[in-house]
Amino acid sequence: MGEMLGCGRLLFRALPTGAESTMSHPLQCVWFKRDLRVQDHAPLVGATLSGPVLPVYIVEPEVIAAPDFDALHWDFIRESLLELRSALADRGVALQVIVGDAVSVFQGLHERHGLTAIWAHEETGNAITYGRDQSVHAWCKKSGVGLKEFPQNGVIRGLKQRDGWARQWEIRMRAPALEAPSEMTPAPGLRDGPIPTSTALGLAVERRKPDLRGGETSGLELLASFIDGRGQRYHREMSSPVTAYQSCSRMSAYLAWGCVSMRTVVHAVRLAAGVQMPKIAARAFLSRCHWHCHFMQKLESEPAIEFHAFNRACDNLRPEVADTARLAAWKEGRTGYPFIDACMRSLRSRGWINFRMRAMLVSFASYHLWLDWRSFKDWLACQFIDYEPGIHLSQVQMQSGLTGINTLRIYNPVKQGQDHDPGGDFIRQWIPELASVETDFIHEPWKMPEQKQVQSGCRLSIDYPLPIVDHKDAVRHARSCFSALRKRDDYWADAREVMERHGSRKGSARPRRAKAKKTAKVQQSELSFIDEKIEAKAIR
Repeated sequence: MGEMLGCGRLLFRALPTGAESTMSHPLQCVWFKRDLRVQDHAPLVGATLSGPVLPVYIVEPEVIAAPDFDALHWDFIRESLLELRSALADRGVALQVIVGDAVSVFQGLHERHGLTAIWAHEETGNAITYGRDQSVHAWCKKSGVGLKEFPQNGVIRGLKQRDGWARQWEIRMRAPALEAPSEMTPAPGLRDGPIPTSTALGLAVERRKPDLRGGETSGLELLASFIDGRGQRYHREMSSPVTAYQSCSRMSAYLAWGCVSMRTVVHAVRLAAGVQMPKIAARAFLSRCHWHCHFMQKLESEPAIEFHAFNRACDNLRPEVADTARLAAWKEGRTGYPFIDACMRSLRSRGWINFRMRAMLVSFASYHLWLDWRSFKDWLACQFIDYEPGIHLSQVQMQSGLTGINTLRIYNPVKQGQDHDPGGDFIRQWIPELASVETDFIHEPWKMPEQKQVQSGCRLSIDYPLPIVDHKDAVRHARSCFSALRKRDDYWADAREVMERHGSRKGSARPRRAKAKKTAKVQQSELSFIDEKIEAKAIR
């Protein structure tokens, strides 16, 4: 146990200053953030071993008012908090859910109860939570309250460069998971309080039908169903939205909000490999677990990518002010490309869609509609129930072509539909306007003769729009703009820096410093979730 707890960093350590705290009863505050569970929770275990426990979740007005936060997120969080409160109550302590900024909340708790230490997991979040953490660090130092932080996944704080990162990830994943404390000593005089609803918090609520429910129990049950049967063909069925909803784990939301730890997931799938799951399916899934942390590490290492392109030469590539008509059509699923629109409508309803379709939606917005990534990144984050800033920001930029080290991925929206929804079943499910359209025209309804339009009840430009852009013209324009950009020396200089700081490594060797301008290897050196062989065929 001591070895596991030693992986955390004791940032500040001092005696408490609160009047009610005593050396015999040093009060330990466990600060829950994106770690809404009791199993494999190092701060909870460490606090329990150190004294009476005061568990706290802070509803921060600045966080929930941010443009990348949505009622979809809070509803999932609230469900998770309800279960967490029950699990902690079973162990003898009362979860405090408090609305306010973190420093003010801790100041109030310290004045009333006298805090010895705050125990928490490290968080890789947006600029708001990053600034918040810095303020809490400063307050703890000033107030003489210890702050003990622990990693909860493969992201390494303070990492200078990527050499050896994969090895460190493996060390963390192989470590034994921590058992939840069976009993804890409570802070005196505290009871459970209400957990506000989205409406009470003033969050705008849309009509959605997410199947995913928050909580550690729901997460573990979903993981078990994936291992026991749903994931048998994961490696074959994760790309199509027709099969992905069943065959993908959909654990991303439970990882994003910390209902289940990454280590728990990795352990379970490794144990199941070759027994409950085919090894090839388990390997494919575990590689995604590795990439999950790989992309989060990018934001941890360079928080400013929330605001500027990885490759700074790309900052002004697209117009800063978005074409509002194009942006609205994309958001509403009315671009005139059925497969694009079906994926967007499905995402907006369920709050989840598989990775390839996310990449395709971003690619279409970036290359076909020529929208700047900053014009839609926050809105898109609000559609994902599993929004994880590090993954989201890295992927939006990568799929927009802003790294300088990745191949441009311009998806053909018609071919993607023909490949992944050949019969048009997914399209018909999510676009009722096209429900009666014949399969011969389902992917290209603009080719329907007028008589067929009348027969199907889908009149083009009336019931369903014509394509908002021409695919070939849009691709030609995008490639022309990137061709001009790649003639600039600053583009390749930035590409080298991006590769050095964020590129994946094979083993522990440092990447070869080639002249990036004269080699395509720098562009393609970083692996991604996308199968390159399929991708090469998609761009046509």
